[in-house]
Amino acid sequence: MNIRQATVDDLLAMQNCNLMNLPENYQMKYYFYHALSWPQLSYVAEDHKGRIVGYVLAKMEEDTDVPPHGHITSLSVMRTYRRLGIAEKLMTQSQKAMLEVFNAKYVSLHVRRSNRAALHLYQETLKFKIHEIEEKYYADGEDAFAMRKELQPNGSAVAPKAKT
Repeated sequence: MNIRQATVDDLLAMQNCNLMNLPENYQMKYYFYHALSWPQLSYVAEDHKGRIVGYVLAKMEEDTDVPPHGHITSLSVMRTYRRLGIAEKLMTQSQKAMLEVFNAKYVSLHVRRSNRAALHLYQETLKFKIHEIEEKYYADGEDAFAMRKELQPNGSAVAPKAKT
């Protein structure tokens, strides 16, 4: 398995991976926006034949009222390649780039309340913490957990302070 930075040439395969696995889908222009604005942050996983079997699409948030921070827009691994540590490797590479290139203080993401597998990955493996609940975040009305992980120069995770 090869993990590498995504290129514009990978965008169709990334979109296909998204369409095959996730209910939230994006137009191609959104992939281009990420690839052209933050080319250092998105990664793909290739199998031994060079096929894209997973990706992470990430960006930096542009809100100047808060410290610089990254956001995971989308993460997907094809079903037959799950439970091999690919998602963890993709996420780790993206977070490392956020810290090193953009000096990100933390990374955020949204996950469906019902997505137990993703919650396990984010909380147990990657050490994200639930920051807040965003009601009816998804198009079908499901709530999302807004999650965060603080980024430290040594790569360790620090639990963010709970919102009061």
